Amino acid sequence: MSSGADGSANGKASPAVSDSGDVLGVLLGGADPAGSAGWQEHPPRMGFFTDTSLCIGCKACEVACKEWNQVPEDGLNWTGHSHDNSERLGADTWRHVAFVEQRVKVGNHEPNFQRAPSAGGEGEDGFRWLMASDVCKHCTHAACLDVCPTGAIFRTEFGTVVVQADVCNGCGYCVPACPYGVLDKREEDGRIFKCTLCYDRLGVGQEPACAKACPTDSIQFGEVDELRERAAGRVEQLHEVGVVEARLYGHDPDDGVGGDGAFFLLLDEPEVYGLPPDPIVTTRDLPEMWKRVGIAAGGLLAGAAACFAGARR
Repeated sequence: MSSGADGSANGKASPAVSDSGDVLGVLLGGADPAGSAGWQEHPPRMGFFTDTSLCIGCKACEVACKEWNQVPEDGLNWTGHSHDNSERLGADTWRHVAFVEQRVKVGNHEPNFQRAPSAGGEGEDGFRWLMASDVCKHCTHAACLDVCPTGAIFRTEFGTVVVQADVCNGCGYCVPACPYGVLDKREEDGRIFKCTLCYDRLGVGQEPACAKACPTDSIQFGEVDELRERAAGRVEQLHEVGVVEARLYGHDPDDGVGGDGAFFLLLDEPEVYGLPPDPIVTTRDLPEMWKRVGIAAGGLLAGAAACFAGARR
């Protein structure tokens, strides 16, 4: 299915079976999001690996995203947080480049890297930027999809999660459901918008605009399984040259969210970048809740039937 700039669907067949949300995928433990959504035949899962050690903060990804998807400007506000003018992801910011300023003990170091003090000294107070381009995680088990009452949010054949703006009624249920705080309502419009992973470009074999524009390959696009292997190799490479703080975030299929379709190499704790340290699927308990509701409803009906039968006697 191809989509317009706003993520609306137009012209390609829907999944073979209706997508009733990702709770079913959680129950079945499926590692194949597109298959769990009913796509009987589909391409490999596609996603992003963002290597923040390569990010230079140029914001080319933000600009390319806005230009291709016709995303409105986000205010051009002066936030006072270094060179970060967009501040966070939102309905008008589908890619957000963070600038985290840190005072660190440094010796021989390179941009973004914290190295051990040089030989013969304790190191001096230094400065570094941790720059990272954040984006929707296109979750394996998407809580936003579970709670959407209109079917505006759907799982594509590439395993990504897209909001169809022409179907969205602006209820906003998906906003608190997202464990990463990605989804947001465009106030002057009333509907929800977020990254589509350039679904229209994927449909014709092109990579997303942000990855295409990234000059350092900090944003890497491809098959998720292949990206995970590449990311593991990159962490090992950094550890070998002394960047021991390098770690991956959102890559592990066994974590609290089943692994993300967009994951990151970080050089500090997730909280430093504004990411939750232990995200969970916020709708993970829905099946059990509905089960209990069903039991309670059954009990009420049984009690009402008994009362009615007793009254007739």
